[in-house]
Amino acid sequence: MYAIVKINGQQFKVEKDKKIYVNRLSQEEGANVKFEDVLLIDNDGKVKVGAPNVFGASVEAKILKHVKGDTVLVFKKKRRKGYQKLNGHRQQFSQILIENIKTTAKKAEENVEEENKTEE
Repeated sequence: MYAIVKINGQQFKVEKDKKIYVNRLSQEEGANVKFEDVLLIDNDGKVKVGAPNVFGASVEAKILKHVKGDTVLVFKKKRRKGYQKLNGHRQQFSQILIENIKTTAKKAEENVEEENKTEE
């Protein structure tokens, strides 16, 4: 079972008990976070695609640590002008562990169908 989740504006494929690196989150290390922007869920071939999100689905994760990425060097040069500029930075990341992928899509679909019947 896996899910496609939107975290800080980026999409990630997540599975239970997998570790991934995402752009730094504001919570502290050891904190539990819940992501509700689930775009797709695949449960052994049964695919649920959201429009834009899967209703009632969420992903729970735990922040393991905050780390820095590798150094990225930015080099600028204009030929024949004697201009050279070297800058660098290290991106901030959070390592998270996916603990659970919750899907209440069947219950949610039943509730939507019942609401539609009562409106008619």
